[in-house]
Amino acid sequence: MPHDLHHGTSHRRQWLRAVGVGLGVTAVAAMSGCGFALRQSPKLAFRTLYTNVAEASLFGQLLKRNLKSIDGLEVITEAREIERAEVILELLLELPEKVILSRTATGTVREYVLRLRVRFRLRNRNGDTLIPDTELLQEREISFNETAALAKETEEQLLYRDMRADLVQQLIRRLAAVRQTRLRPMALQAARTAPRSAPASRHSLKRA
Repeated sequence: MPHDLHHGTSHRRQWLRAVGVGLGVTAVAAMSGCGFALRQSPKLAFRTLYTNVAEASLFGQLLKRNLKSIDGLEVITEAREIERAEVILELLLELPEKVILSRTATGTVREYVLRLRVRFRLRNRNGDTLIPDTELLQEREISFNETAALAKETEEQLLYRDMRADLVQQLIRRLAAVRQTRLRPMALQAARTAPRSAPASRHSLKRA
């Protein structure tokens, strides 16, 4: 009996996968027909970026891959080459959390909420802040079932992967919002924006 259920489930998954692919193709065709443009590479105000991504960071590695896919952007990860970078992206925090959301009448866990927090900041090569310490948050709810612990563990990992992808896109949108003028040293900006004193008039010169 368990074998039959597994066999039926396998066929059902194959059918759902085929339907999903078909719907996906149809959706893309429909969006193309109505003039919908797929996501394009963001335009950044800088061409070189250094980031302190840790090799063990799943979020950091995904972020690095996405940054490297942006046209015209060189991603520097070697500390000895940091001077070549126009901007420095510092990842300050990557914190996954799993919190009990609800319990049954007997005290058994019924639902969890999964959270992923990421904190970062961006500065130029002179140390001027372009984006101050900023925290991004994603969360997902997941039910708990002791009889399907392995399946739930897989689902949890997929949800964390989904949250990482969303946070990466959020972070890149923040980078794309940085304007070219903010990359200049603050002293240079102040010099360029400071009001210039008006030249002395002929009348005042004559009186002098």
